[in-house]
Amino acid sequence: MASIPDILHQAYGGFAEFLEMIKFEHTIFALPFAFVSLIMATNGHLTGHLVFWVLCAMVGARTGAMGFNRVIDAEIDRQNPRTSNRAIPAGRISHRFAVYISVAAFGLLVISAAMLNTACLLASPLAIAVLIGYSYTKRYTSYSHLVLGLAISGAPLGAWLASTGTLSLSAVFLAAAVLWWIAGFDILYSLQDVEFDKRHHLYSIPAVFGIGPALWIARFLHLLCILFLASLTVSLHMGLFYILGLIAVTLLLAYEHRLVSPRDLSHITTAFFTINGLISMMFLAFVAADIWLK
Repeated sequence: MASIPDILHQAYGGFAEFLEMIKFEHTIFALPFAFVSLIMATNGHLTGHLVFWVLCAMVGARTGAMGFNRVIDAEIDRQNPRTSNRAIPAGRISHRFAVYISVAAFGLLVISAAMLNTACLLASPLAIAVLIGYSYTKRYTSYSHLVLGLAISGAPLGAWLASTGTLSLSAVFLAAAVLWWIAGFDILYSLQDVEFDKRHHLYSIPAVFGIGPALWIARFLHLLCILFLASLTVSLHMGLFYILGLIAVTLLLAYEHRLVSPRDLSHITTAFFTINGLISMMFLAFVAADIWLK
């Protein structure tokens, strides 16, 4: 019979494997936009209560969504050489353990929503449904990238709702910008699996339309992202720092697309992880400066 220290050690090892499996550090993509939304909605007047529970909600939502994604896609991941070494198909953690952690994470989301306000609590089941539902879409539609964008656009929407108890046109514009940004770079990321997706009858824009057209679609979506971010300059009367941040995001997105071409897909990892993480953090910094330094 295993001792308590052995049980705790195994649980810790399994939890560490789970966090590595879901790439917990990639929460950085959506989290800054949630805080952009908080700063905009409150005009910079944040409280510790609001920041803490929005942070908990974001961690819970992203952890639960990625956990269920890995469970739902475990068999697909096992067949794909690029993903076959993930924790579940490789047997390092069980489906059951991943489900338990994912359910607990969504529990944290619901508790956090309840601690924020009634509107957030009522919206939390819909958010969970979209987050889980995304994982099935690649089996049925090439527009799964847009569903992923919709799921992550819930971050700024939820943060705005947490701040004010309602939504505004500016909140919708910010969420739309996140939707197009996420969908565009998810198209780039899916270029790694074009042949696998075709062989296994999975849908993605690159697999259905080809690599060249997919790159143009991603560029168009990122143009939409910039346009929606630009619209906030008017709707929220943003100033010089915001405009500088918008220029920085535009240049980084342009650089991201220069890294990837139909003839050279070797820089996808840099384009996906490094550039997009930098975009979200830099944009947050410029928005904070614009509002707090007025």
